[in-house]
Amino acid sequence: MNRNLTLLTALAAALVSPLAIVPAAVAQAAPAAAAAPVAMPAQIALIAFEQAVFACNEGQVAAQGVQKKYEPKKAQIETLATEVDSLKKQLQAAPATLSDEERASRLRAIDTKEKQLNRDAEDAQTAYNTDLQEALGKVAQKLSVSMKNYSQSHGFTLLLDVSAQGSNVLWALPSTEITQAVVDDYNKTSGIAAPAPAAPSAARPRTTAPAAKPAAK
Repeated sequence: MNRNLTLLTALAAALVSPLAIVPAAVAQAAPAAAAAPVAMPAQIALIAFEQAVFACNEGQVAAQGVQKKYEPKKAQIETLATEVDSLKKQLQAAPATLSDEERASRLRAIDTKEKQLNRDAEDAQTAYNTDLQEALGKVAQKLSVSMKNYSQSHGFTLLLDVSAQGSNVLWALPSTEITQAVVDDYNKTSGIAAPAPAAPSAARPRTTAPAAKPAAK
Protein backbone atom coordinates (compact mmCIF):
# COMPACT_ATOMS: atom_id res chain seq x y z
CA MET A 1 0.00 0.00 0.00
CA ASN A 2 1.37 3.33 -0.95
CA ARG A 3 2.67 5.37 1.99
CA ASN A 4 1.06 8.58 0.73
CA LEU A 5 -2.48 7.22 0.97
CA THR A 6 -2.43 6.10 4.58
CA LEU A 7 -5.40 8.38 5.26
CA LEU A 8 -7.60 6.44 2.83
CA THR A 9 -6.30 3.13 4.13
CA ALA A 10 -6.96 4.09 7.74
CA LEU A 11 -10.44 5.27 6.84
CA ALA A 12 -11.14 2.07 4.93
CA ALA A 13 -9.87 -0.04 7.81
CA ALA A 14 -11.98 1.82 10.34
CA LEU A 15 -15.20 1.88 8.34
CA VAL A 16 -14.94 -1.11 6.07
CA SER A 17 -12.59 -3.87 7.14
CA PRO A 18 -14.49 -5.71 8.43
CA LEU A 19 -17.90 -4.03 8.52
CA ALA A 20 -20.51 -5.99 10.44
CA ILE A 21 -24.03 -5.09 9.37
CA VAL A 22 -27.05 -6.17 11.41
CA PRO A 23 -30.29 -6.08 9.42
CA ALA A 24 -32.79 -3.62 10.90
CA ALA A 25 -35.57 -6.21 10.85
CA VAL A 26 -33.62 -8.50 13.19
CA ALA A 27 -32.76 -5.65 15.55
CA GLN A 28 -36.38 -4.60 15.81
CA ALA A 29 -37.73 -8.12 16.26
CA ALA A 30 -35.42 -8.97 19.17
CA PRO A 31 -36.94 -8.33 22.65
CA ALA A 32 -35.03 -5.80 24.73
CA ALA A 33 -33.57 -7.90 27.55
CA ALA A 34 -34.29 -11.60 27.19
CA ALA A 35 -33.42 -11.99 23.51
CA ALA A 36 -31.40 -15.07 22.63
CA PRO A 37 -28.66 -14.67 20.01
CA VAL A 38 -30.04 -15.11 16.51
CA ALA A 39 -27.85 -16.98 14.06
CA MET A 40 -27.86 -15.19 10.74
CA PRO A 41 -26.62 -16.75 7.51
CA ALA A 42 -23.54 -14.86 6.41
CA GLN A 43 -23.81 -12.75 3.28
CA ILE A 44 -20.26 -11.62 2.53
CA ALA A 45 -19.13 -9.06 -0.03
CA LEU A 46 -15.75 -7.63 -1.02
CA ILE A 47 -14.81 -4.09 -2.00
CA ALA A 48 -11.56 -2.45 -3.09
CA PHE A 49 -12.29 0.77 -1.23
CA GLU A 50 -9.31 2.83 -2.40
CA GLN A 51 -9.97 1.85 -5.99
CA ALA A 52 -13.61 2.89 -5.57
CA VAL A 53 -12.57 6.33 -4.27
CA PHE A 54 -10.40 6.94 -7.33
CA ALA A 55 -12.91 5.43 -9.75
CA CYS A 56 -16.04 7.35 -8.76
CA ASN A 57 -16.86 10.53 -10.67
CA GLU A 58 -16.31 12.76 -7.65
CA GLY A 59 -12.90 11.20 -6.99
CA GLN A 60 -11.84 11.76 -10.58
CA VAL A 61 -13.02 15.38 -10.49
CA ALA A 62 -11.14 15.95 -7.23
CA ALA A 63 -7.93 14.44 -8.61
CA GLN A 64 -8.11 16.51 -11.79
CA GLY A 65 -8.69 19.65 -9.73
CA VAL A 66 -5.49 19.04 -7.76
CA GLN A 67 -3.54 18.33 -10.94
CA LYS A 68 -4.77 21.56 -12.52
CA LYS A 69 -3.74 23.52 -9.42
CA TYR A 70 -0.14 22.31 -9.79
CA GLU A 71 0.20 22.83 -13.54
CA PRO A 72 2.03 26.22 -13.09
CA LYS A 73 4.48 24.70 -10.62
CA LYS A 74 5.05 21.79 -12.98
CA ALA A 75 5.87 24.23 -15.79
CA GLN A 76 8.39 26.04 -13.57
CA ILE A 77 10.11 22.79 -12.68
CA GLU A 78 10.23 21.73 -16.33
CA THR A 79 11.83 25.06 -17.28
CA LEU A 80 14.48 24.71 -14.59
CA ALA A 81 15.17 21.10 -15.60
CA THR A 82 15.67 22.20 -19.21
CA GLU A 83 18.07 24.91 -18.06
CA VAL A 84 20.13 22.43 -16.02
CA ASP A 85 20.26 20.02 -18.94
CA SER A 86 21.36 22.82 -21.28
CA LEU A 87 24.18 23.89 -18.94
CA LYS A 88 25.43 20.31 -18.72
CA LYS A 89 25.46 19.95 -22.50
CA GLN A 90 27.31 23.25 -22.86
CA LEU A 91 29.96 22.08 -20.43
CA GLN A 92 30.34 18.76 -22.23
CA ALA A 93 30.74 20.59 -25.54
CA ALA A 94 33.22 23.11 -24.13
CA PRO A 95 36.67 23.11 -25.83
CA ALA A 96 39.61 21.43 -24.15
CA THR A 97 41.21 24.86 -23.84
CA LEU A 98 38.60 25.87 -21.24
CA SER A 99 40.43 26.94 -18.13
CA ASP A 100 40.13 24.96 -14.92
CA GLU A 101 38.73 28.03 -13.20
CA GLU A 102 35.99 28.48 -15.78
CA ARG A 103 35.16 24.75 -15.72
CA ALA A 104 34.89 24.81 -11.93
CA SER A 105 32.67 27.90 -12.10
CA ARG A 106 30.32 26.20 -14.52
CA LEU A 107 30.21 23.06 -12.40
CA ARG A 108 29.27 25.14 -9.35
CA ALA A 109 26.49 26.86 -11.30
CA ILE A 110 25.15 23.50 -12.46
CA ASP A 111 25.32 22.06 -8.96
CA THR A 112 23.46 25.05 -7.50
CA LYS A 113 20.66 24.87 -10.05
CA GLU A 114 20.43 21.09 -9.81
CA LYS A 115 20.01 21.29 -6.02
CA GLN A 116 17.32 23.92 -6.49
CA LEU A 117 15.60 21.70 -9.06
CA ASN A 118 15.60 18.71 -6.71
CA ARG A 119 14.39 20.82 -3.79
CA ASP A 120 11.60 22.43 -5.80
CA ALA A 121 10.51 19.08 -7.24
CA GLU A 122 10.42 17.41 -3.82
CA ASP A 123 8.51 20.31 -2.26
CA ALA A 124 6.00 20.33 -5.10
CA GLN A 125 5.52 16.58 -4.90
CA THR A 126 4.96 16.71 -1.14
CA ALA A 127 2.44 19.56 -1.45
CA TYR A 128 0.71 17.81 -4.35
CA ASN A 129 0.40 14.55 -2.43
CA THR A 130 -0.96 16.36 0.63
CA ASP A 131 -3.62 18.18 -1.36
CA LEU A 132 -4.55 15.03 -3.26
CA GLN A 133 -4.86 13.04 -0.05
CA GLU A 134 -7.04 15.73 1.53
CA ALA A 135 -9.32 16.00 -1.50
CA LEU A 136 -9.76 12.25 -1.85
CA GLY A 137 -10.16 11.83 1.92
CA LYS A 138 -13.31 13.97 1.75
CA VAL A 139 -14.64 11.79 -1.06
CA ALA A 140 -13.79 8.66 0.93
CA GLN A 141 -15.84 9.84 3.91
CA LYS A 142 -18.95 10.32 1.78
CA LEU A 143 -18.38 7.15 -0.22
CA SER A 144 -18.11 5.10 2.98
CA VAL A 145 -21.62 6.16 4.00
CA SER A 146 -23.01 5.28 0.58
CA MET A 147 -21.14 1.97 0.71
CA LYS A 148 -22.73 1.02 4.04
CA ASN A 149 -26.20 1.95 2.82
CA TYR A 150 -25.69 -0.13 -0.31
CA SER A 151 -24.50 -3.12 1.72
CA GLN A 152 -27.43 -2.94 4.11
CA SER A 153 -30.00 -2.55 1.35
CA HIS A 154 -28.60 -5.62 -0.41
CA GLY A 155 -28.60 -7.80 2.68
CA PHE A 156 -24.85 -8.18 3.24
CA THR A 157 -23.84 -9.08 6.79
CA LEU A 158 -20.08 -8.68 6.32
CA LEU A 159 -18.07 -6.41 4.02
CA LEU A 160 -14.33 -6.89 3.59
CA ASP A 161 -11.89 -4.38 2.13
CA VAL A 162 -9.40 -5.92 -0.31
CA SER A 163 -7.58 -2.68 -1.17
CA ALA A 164 -4.43 -3.57 0.75
CA GLN A 165 -1.70 -5.60 -0.92
CA GLY A 166 -1.65 -7.90 2.12
CA SER A 167 -5.34 -8.79 1.98
CA ASN A 168 -6.13 -12.15 3.57
CA VAL A 169 -8.78 -12.93 0.96
CA LEU A 170 -7.25 -15.69 -1.17
CA TRP A 171 -10.26 -16.57 -3.30
CA ALA A 172 -13.85 -15.49 -3.75
CA LEU A 173 -16.59 -15.80 -6.31
CA PRO A 174 -16.58 -12.84 -8.71
CA SER A 175 -20.18 -12.12 -7.72
CA THR A 176 -19.08 -11.20 -4.18
CA GLU A 177 -16.99 -8.24 -5.45
CA ILE A 178 -19.15 -5.09 -5.34
CA THR A 179 -16.63 -2.30 -6.00
CA GLN A 180 -18.09 -1.20 -9.34
CA ALA A 181 -21.65 -1.58 -8.08
CA VAL A 182 -20.90 0.74 -5.15
CA VAL A 183 -19.18 3.23 -7.49
CA ASP A 184 -22.18 3.22 -9.85
CA ASP A 185 -24.58 3.66 -6.94
CA TYR A 186 -22.55 6.55 -5.52
CA ASN A 187 -22.32 8.27 -8.89
CA LYS A 188 -26.11 8.25 -9.08
CA THR A 189 -26.63 9.66 -5.61
CA SER A 190 -23.84 12.26 -5.85
CA GLY A 191 -25.17 13.71 -9.08
CA ILE A 192 -21.62 14.44 -10.26
CA ALA A 193 -20.96 13.71 -13.92
CA ALA A 194 -17.82 11.98 -15.10
CA PRO A 195 -15.08 14.52 -15.90
CA ALA A 196 -13.82 15.10 -19.40
CA PRO A 197 -10.58 13.22 -20.14
CA ALA A 198 -7.56 15.23 -19.05
CA ALA A 199 -5.26 16.51 -21.78
CA PRO A 200 -1.99 14.55 -22.04
CA SER A 201 0.83 16.11 -20.07
CA ALA A 202 4.45 15.06 -20.43
CA ALA A 203 5.76 15.61 -16.94
CA ARG A 204 2.74 15.98 -14.70
CA PRO A 205 3.50 15.55 -10.99
CA ARG A 206 2.98 11.89 -10.26
CA THR A 207 0.02 10.86 -8.16
CA THR A 208 0.65 8.45 -5.37
CA ALA A 209 -2.38 6.34 -5.93
CA PRO A 210 -1.81 2.65 -5.35
CA ALA A 211 -1.96 0.43 -8.35
CA ALA A 212 -5.47 -0.89 -8.87
CA LYS A 213 -5.68 -4.22 -7.10
CA PRO A 214 -8.40 -6.51 -8.43
CA ALA A 215 -10.46 -8.33 -5.86
CA ALA A 216 -9.59 -11.94 -5.21
CA LYS A 217 -11.38 -14.35 -7.47
